[in-house]
Amino acid sequence: MSLLLDSKINHSTFFLTGFPGLEQQYPWLSIPFSCIYATVLSGNCLVLHVIWTEPSQHKIMFYFLAMLALTDLCMGLSTVHMVLAILWGLSQEIGLDACISQISFVHGLSGTESGVLLTVVCDRFPAICNPLRYTSILTNTRIIKIWLGILERSFIVIIPTIICLKFFYYYTTTHILSHSFCLHQDLLWLACSDIRFNSFYALALVICILLLVSVLILISFILILHSVLAIASQEEQLKSLQTCVSHICAVFSLYIPIMGLTMVLRFGKHLSPVVHVLHGQHLYLFPPLMNPIIYSVKSHQIRSRIQRWFTLKNN
Repeated sequence: MSLLLDSKINHSTFFLTGFPGLEQQYPWLSIPFSCIYATVLSGNCLVLHVIWTEPSQHKIMFYFLAMLALTDLCMGLSTVHMVLAILWGLSQEIGLDACISQISFVHGLSGTESGVLLTVVCDRFPAICNPLRYTSILTNTRIIKIWLGILERSFIVIIPTIICLKFFYYYTTTHILSHSFCLHQDLLWLACSDIRFNSFYALALVICILLLVSVLILISFILILHSVLAIASQEEQLKSLQTCVSHICAVFSLYIPIMGLTMVLRFGKHLSPVVHVLHGQHLYLFPPLMNPIIYSVKSHQIRSRIQRWFTLKNN
């Protein structure tokens, strides 16, 4: 009995696997990862800077884009330090408290990202279908309340699982995490406590959020399409639909990686460890990398402001 108790502790240090089988290539892998992280940080910071400094972009749609850029920026920062520390050979260890904190930020920010995307899509419905009342429906006060509500919902719903993780016991003989940063399901595999609540609650949460958000986004697009088709002018129809293209791309760039990572974590134990790691990196790098590109390409205001800003810098 004493040996069994000695092998269980609720305050432990975990070892992050990193990229198994590619240890010899870490110096080379650090180059593209550093470039990707630099692009994520600079791209989202640039979008925030342009929206902040350009008076013509102090509009409702750009406020939502600023929320999305800020969320993407935080998502990148929540994992960058551990991934680069592994690739640069600095450290692969992380304490339980630090691991749980990272899980809180990683999963909370994922929920925030989905909430902001839903808001961005729903914002297009009154803008296209009821443009005369658009500014009266979405006031600055209401936008702030929406932003705070998204943050509150995203972090409060994960509190039960976070509390359980803190009080679980973990085997000291198996304390190797299969990713380059902490994920909820990854930490559950190392717990020797009853994890049924966390497992079912997390799965139900992912399904409910994905299903609810997907249904609401689909309904919004159907309503927008119905209103657009009622417009007599074909030119106006195309112009209205083009405003939704970037939102559709942003939605797919988030939800396809989320569904892929969920399936791999729960049903892909037979897959190579590298597949698990790459799926995790894909989820927390791809949306923050692509969103600034998507909205900069589709938004004439942001694109022209960035071009003008670089022109002034070169002169």
